[in-house]
Amino acid sequence: MTMTEARKASAGSGAEWLLAGFSLLRRSPLGLGVLGAIFGLLSAVPMLFAESNIGMFFALQVLLVLLGPVLMGGFIHAVHEVESGRQAQPGHLLQGFREGKALRLVALLLPQVALGIVAVLLLVVMVGPAQLQEAIAVLEQVEGQANPDPALFQELPVGAFLLWLLTVFVLGVVTYFFTFVATPQIMLENRGAFASMKRSFRACVRNIPAMLVFFVLLIIIAFLVSLGAQLVAIIARVAAGPTAMQFVSQLLLMAVLLPVMMGATYRAWKQLLPGDGTGTAAAAPPPSGIEV
Repeated sequence: MTMTEARKASAGSGAEWLLAGFSLLRRSPLGLGVLGAIFGLLSAVPMLFAESNIGMFFALQVLLVLLGPVLMGGFIHAVHEVESGRQAQPGHLLQGFREGKALRLVALLLPQVALGIVAVLLLVVMVGPAQLQEAIAVLEQVEGQANPDPALFQELPVGAFLLWLLTVFVLGVVTYFFTFVATPQIMLENRGAFASMKRSFRACVRNIPAMLVFFVLLIIIAFLVSLGAQLVAIIARVAAGPTAMQFVSQLLLMAVLLPVMMGATYRAWKQLLPGDGTGTAAAAPPPSGIEV
């Protein structure tokens, strides 16, 4: 087996990765939980401007999209610290900047950008420009109506929309394959962005049963954690209003779910990619930080 070849794991490994995520969170509930809460707080800030300042809302959203991969890289570094017997610190979120890996981490957005472009093109092709205009007109007509007339939706190409949604969902899963275990390679092996995405995609394709188990269990876990966060957030709403409820719910959700996801990613990286997780770094990339 070569160093670029991914290991073949059992389907049950998908569950093992998530269990490892919970195990790491138990080892550092405060450290990793605070990091997740910080991420949740940052992601909730733009909502403060959703109605009052739409320009600021979109500007903050774009900024968060660009910062997201770098913060995730820092989170992976924090998980590695916890797994090594040390404590996670809030400053770890900026580790990607300190190590000069920010550009490589931001490059992980490229598959998502490509997916967005393809999704729009597929929408035009599969639904059609005329039908799209009709759907937009119907949505504008029913906006603000508590009980819109069902007859308005009868002429819409619902089947084409559903087929488009299914196609985009499948493409979204495939897109995720490119980045699933790419971040640990950049942060902990010092690999380039494109090489990391290539290896991540190969690892996921070779372990589709494990990935399916991982996705199904992650959806269930996310639902349960979200439900628990919402129940606690209801108390915040009673005490301080709907805005407080939104912030509390987001903070609690991310404080649990994000550490588990990052821990699962870290465990999958160590299991699937030979030689990874041993502390051996790959050759340093060019100064640009992004190489093919």
